[in-house]
Amino acid sequence: MVLNLRDDILKQAGLTEREAVIEFACRLFDAGKLDLWPAAQLAGLSRVEMEGELRKRSIPIYRPTVEDLERDMANINSFRKSA
Repeated sequence: MVLNLRDDILKQAGLTEREAVIEFACRLFDAGKLDLWPAAQLAGLSRVEMEGELRKRSIPIYRPTVEDLERDMANINSFRKSA
């Protein structure tokens, strides 16, 4: 699929074509529509470069779920009991 943006729209946004693609990929990642690696591929970046672009935009790379936190707490408690 090809996405066409008029040059005047990009100019108004102050973006080059490459910057617009990176911005689009970052926003799709932020919205939960793409995982990190597919977003990086869309942007034409390495994983590390994509992480840097996300950091520039204050977009968290990792978003723990309640289940993640509960599992971490259970692991911490099991370490305490064994110590």
